[in-house]
Amino acid sequence: MHRAPVVVGEESVLASLRRMARELGFSQIGVADIDLASAEPGLQAWLQQGFHGSMGYMARHGVRRARPAELVPGTVRVITARMDYLPRALTEGWQAVEFERLARPHTATVSLYARGRDYHKVLRARLQTLAERLAQQLGPFGHRVFTDSAPVLEVELATRSGIGWRGKHTLVLSREAGSMFFLGEIYTDLALPLTEPVDAHCGSCRACIDVCPTQAILGERRLDARRCISYLTIEHDGPIPVELRPLMGNRIYGCDDCQLVCPWNKYAQRASLPDFDTREAFDAPTLLALWAWSEADFLQYTEGSAIRRIGHERWRRNLAVALGNAWRETGNAAFAQALVAARDGSSALVREHIDWAVAQASLAHYPPG
Repeated sequence: MHRAPVVVGEESVLASLRRMARELGFSQIGVADIDLASAEPGLQAWLQQGFHGSMGYMARHGVRRARPAELVPGTVRVITARMDYLPRALTEGWQAVEFERLARPHTATVSLYARGRDYHKVLRARLQTLAERLAQQLGPFGHRVFTDSAPVLEVELATRSGIGWRGKHTLVLSREAGSMFFLGEIYTDLALPLTEPVDAHCGSCRACIDVCPTQAILGERRLDARRCISYLTIEHDGPIPVELRPLMGNRIYGCDDCQLVCPWNKYAQRASLPDFDTREAFDAPTLLALWAWSEADFLQYTEGSAIRRIGHERWRRNLAVALGNAWRETGNAAFAQALVAARDGSSALVREHIDWAVAQASLAHYPPG
């Protein structure tokens, strides 16, 4: 986008944009300015402390995340979008159901957002369609769409445009929708009217900080990704730190604890799209059933899912840790047998986690002397 920005000052355009967005399954639309200079010091401090862990791309992009016009030249506004993702069939009291799942060692827990179709695919396609429909109304304009796919300060843009406020767990919170939603952006050269930010409403509550299994939330809006189970099970591609493995429980892909305990998620909205309905394979899976998957099974059951991107090896690594935790807690020899039987055919990374799991369970149930 290199031409002069198109000034769009009519609020009716924003109303039309919101109407088209709702038709495409989006729940809320905002418009942010591109001056994010005030966010740069915090981003730099976070990176300097190494809180990004092995996500090297975070450091490589650096403050470019806070400079939208450097990422996409010509950008003067960012359209922000919220899409709710709770599965449509989810029952009332779903938070309690999820905590019960976490308390059953033999059951595998996959983050709610990943139980359906890959959100990257869903949002990106619908954001592009939204931009095309807007162009039909206003004429051609420069734009690029993003969904967790580029150096974009998604939360910063969402909060500045009124989608919600940054909660103490660093996620965006909304009084109408809690935090169970995806974010997407359209970088554009349209000078659309800005939408106003909203006040924060966390007050003195620190439920998310206290519930974190690994204490990854160091303080208000301060997260050490290196301790976050979502990071460890999804982003991190090496061995999981030994001291954190027992704290992961049966969480094999992501972690929802800080959202499950948040009072605002009593207002979380069900998805309007069937894409986020829970797939049968992830409805109530057991660790042993998932451990029995071959790589071909993994690719089949995760086709079109966000889970596939971690690959079969990391999937097995995560399962090995959960199986070790389950054996330690229950003493059920079936977990040990499954781990040992798979050892010789596993990669070095998975073998190391199998060995840890076997040793931990043996020490727990068969102490020396």
